[in-house]
Amino acid sequence: QVQLVESGGGLVQAGGSLRLSCAASGRTFGSYVLGWFRQAPGKEREFVGAIRWSGGNTYYADSVKGRFTISRDNAKNTVYLQMNSLKPEDTAVYSCAAARDYGLGYGRIQGYDYWGQGTQVTVSS
Repeated sequence: QVQLVESGGGLVQAGGSLRLSCAASGRTFGSYVLGWFRQAPGKEREFVGAIRWSGGNTYYADSVKGRFTISRDNAKNTVYLQMNSLKPEDTAVYSCAAARDYGLGYGRIQGYDYWGQGTQVTVSS
């Protein structure tokens, strides 16, 4: 059974940094893509970025390009979301998700089969 567990959320001041982790277990993820999504209060869930487990290619939403970086550690089966220059509008519950990698559509929420429970990120002004 696939399990995704996020950690690393918390409270940070604007301009600060946080690193989220997503520990994946339950299968091999070589043919999967791991995505990060976020949902702010009263808003729909939105795509943040994704990484292809095979090859490590990364993709980002325009709102986080240049500030957020996704990486993976194959040995630990863990994906990271490094968030720098945080803004109050980055406040949200951040979740990781896994989907079979078909080479496209990484931003589509519906394409992801497995989800973590989420971790809260709060950025104060």
